[in-house]
Amino acid sequence: MTEESISPLRRRMIEDMSVRHFASKTQHDYIRAVVNLARFIGRSPDTATNEDLRRFQLHLTENGAGTPLINSTVSALRFFFTVTLDRADAARHLTVVHQPRKLPVVLSPEEVARFLEAAPGIKYKAALSVAYGAGLRVSEVVSLKVSDIDSKRMMLRVERGKGGKDRHAMLSPVLLELLRDWWRIARPQGWLFPGQNPVNPMTTRQLTRACHAAARMAEIDKRVSPHTLRHSFATHLLEQNIDIRVIQVLLGHAKLDTTALYTRVATNTIRQVMSPLDRLTPLKPPGDRPPA
Repeated sequence: MTEESISPLRRRMIEDMSVRHFASKTQHDYIRAVVNLARFIGRSPDTATNEDLRRFQLHLTENGAGTPLINSTVSALRFFFTVTLDRADAARHLTVVHQPRKLPVVLSPEEVARFLEAAPGIKYKAALSVAYGAGLRVSEVVSLKVSDIDSKRMMLRVERGKGGKDRHAMLSPVLLELLRDWWRIARPQGWLFPGQNPVNPMTTRQLTRACHAAARMAEIDKRVSPHTLRHSFATHLLEQNIDIRVIQVLLGHAKLDTTALYTRVATNTIRQVMSPLDRLTPLKPPGDRPPA
């Protein structure tokens, strides 16, 4: 869409999001949600009434929209009405749907080793090793630049991660050697993992496809995605008795509650906990009691 074809209302919303440093994907999703509302009511979205918003959310539910889509749409419309239109009263009629939190899929260390060996080429093996070895999100992996590798301090610089925050991730000696092997082969200059056009980084879709291919080759039946490697990273650290607050920092979580989810899947940690039942002093059988 050209600059001339953007309506004043859309331009204002884009400006409101830009000044708050919203990620480009978030801006795209928010605009799409407002466009879908406009299509549903058949007129400009700024004319939507409280009843229109209620009917639109009901429409999403009846048409099988999942909880994540409904909640992201609610977030977008709340921003549109509260910030862009200054109509906070309308936003109150939008309801977030509670979604029970599922346990993440986690690979065992043996499965991770098989998975990485099955990666389709050194480029994807290196990228997927970063996801597991440093616990990065897929968007953070593909956005890495060669200059983000700090071999002296053994750190990876993550720029504009989730929430637009910068942070440092761990760089293990094994991962550093793997990245050096990749650099010696491909000699990337800008992006650490360039795409088909070296001007651009590899896309998250490319890496996800490679991840699925590696899981098939490794004959892993679990539903594996790049984020599975991040889950496995956190869980394996927890099973090594690394302090959960340290893991929180490494993952870039804003809240400890988010990191605490991994305590529910850290099976080694659970097995090492002694039940209070095992600490009870056994009672003597009634027949062994001394006479009163």
